[in-house]
Amino acid sequence: MIEVRGEDQLLARVQRWERERGDRVYMVQPWNGGRVREITWKQTLDEARRMAQHLKSRGFAPGSRIAIIAKNTAHFIIADLAIWMAGHVSVALYPTLTAESVRFILEHSGSELLFVGKLDGWEAMKAGVPAELPRIALPLSPDRDAEQWDDVIAKSERLDGEITRDENDTAIIMYTSGSTGRPKGVEHSFRTLSVAPIGYADVIPIGREGERVLSYLPLAHAYERAGVEAITLYYGTACVYFVESLDTFLKDLARARPTAFHSVPRLWMKFRDGVSGKLPPKRLARLLKVPFLGRYLKKKIMRTLGLDAAEYAVTGSAPLPKEVIEWYGALGLELLEGYAMTENFSYSHVTRRGAGLAGKVGTPLPDVIARIAEDGEIQVKSPATMKGYFREPELTKEMFTDDGYLKTGDRGEIDAKGCLKITGRTKELFKTSKGKFVAPAPIENLLNATGFVEQSCVMGGVSLEQPIAVVMLSAEARDKKRDEIVMRLTALREEVNAKLNPFERLKALAVADGEWTIDGGLLTPTMKIKRDAIEQRYAAVVGRAAESTSRVIWESESESR
Repeated sequence: MIEVRGEDQLLARVQRWERERGDRVYMVQPWNGGRVREITWKQTLDEARRMAQHLKSRGFAPGSRIAIIAKNTAHFIIADLAIWMAGHVSVALYPTLTAESVRFILEHSGSELLFVGKLDGWEAMKAGVPAELPRIALPLSPDRDAEQWDDVIAKSERLDGEITRDENDTAIIMYTSGSTGRPKGVEHSFRTLSVAPIGYADVIPIGREGERVLSYLPLAHAYERAGVEAITLYYGTACVYFVESLDTFLKDLARARPTAFHSVPRLWMKFRDGVSGKLPPKRLARLLKVPFLGRYLKKKIMRTLGLDAAEYAVTGSAPLPKEVIEWYGALGLELLEGYAMTENFSYSHVTRRGAGLAGKVGTPLPDVIARIAEDGEIQVKSPATMKGYFREPELTKEMFTDDGYLKTGDRGEIDAKGCLKITGRTKELFKTSKGKFVAPAPIENLLNATGFVEQSCVMGGVSLEQPIAVVMLSAEARDKKRDEIVMRLTALREEVNAKLNPFERLKALAVADGEWTIDGGLLTPTMKIKRDAIEQRYAAVVGRAAESTSRVIWESESESR
């Protein structure tokens, strides 16, 4: 049974590293002009203590909510520590929200102050910030009208001494981005924040000296909050590197040379597609079998990707096609596939090293219990389960069974060895006009596995006899001529349909004109598709596809060519 004693809480751990490892570099932050700034444990805690004292001087009631809206930087984590040390709750907002969503979260959470960090679209978001809400600008923030972090730190005393919080105190509220509906504030305590670092150590080699990690997925999301912030704060052995921008991502990755790397399916597929554009999979497979040359190629490709030092890698947030996992495996990088939710702080299931379970998400982590309900829904008990949804008692009640299992909303199967396979979302099932239920996710996995389609969304309903897939072409595919695209997609449809039941087979593929992006509102911050938004956006082209005899049509054109 996982126990979180006083010395196991993150606040106690970081104060230990302040004493024992003060001069060690904890974070490396890209700075203006291509420079980097190394920040030690001592510097991290010094700034956190000074900002904590400033927050206390403002007279907020204990447990007040303090918000952060920022891209990932070292000062996002330092702000978290300051908020906790001051006796308050951290409320992180995704750095790509609309002004309307910003206002909703700030008002719903009752936030007393807002830290504004590094952002690309601050001017648009600023309209959602109540005029009376005080702001402090983190280093690298575009907000020049707010108090500046460095100025506040310079004039503030340190909040000295050993600072403790009750294990049941709320530490963070994470507002789920979701693919539908209004965001919900998931409350996690100081106890649940420590569960993942403790439990994951039983199955993944974390907490070893000299680890390096790259932080780039949103820290407002549980995946990054658990996988980077909580684990590195708990063990004190890793150096955290940050990304300067999307354009410098590969350079930043090569600079960090992470020993542990976690990502989401879209990035894993982009990496693979980039290599495949220069070295097609069949040719690569042949070359890897050649003695000496095969070993050289593996090292060269991993070095080019910046992953040559990676001892393990994790993929999560959405399904990754089995073929992609096997592609990386052939290069010597085993991808461990994880499954969890914001509601259990990314602590539920993961595949074990050497298990060879591509396409499944492994067995439960320590102290996790999983079962499949009569309707196929996965239900989980985890020691990291949330306290509930902030200010939403009825929604909280709806999320749990009478005997305390969390309703995940996902459908799945558990084999005789206790290994879980995700088969789709309960709410994503649709019924065709033939009266048959179809799960879109497995079909999308087949489409996305080829490297020609980067992402897809399978749609259906009682008005359609057969499902139709809207596809976003990969960068490689977009460079092809129209006739070749039609030929490849036609063949892909036939290949996928051959693996499906008759009622699941795709009538047609509809090609999206542009890319699906987070800023465009079609992807969540962890790059999962927003199904409802995509279905609304492409309703017209799906309607045309249903009436057309063509097997491939384009969003902006009435007919395919």
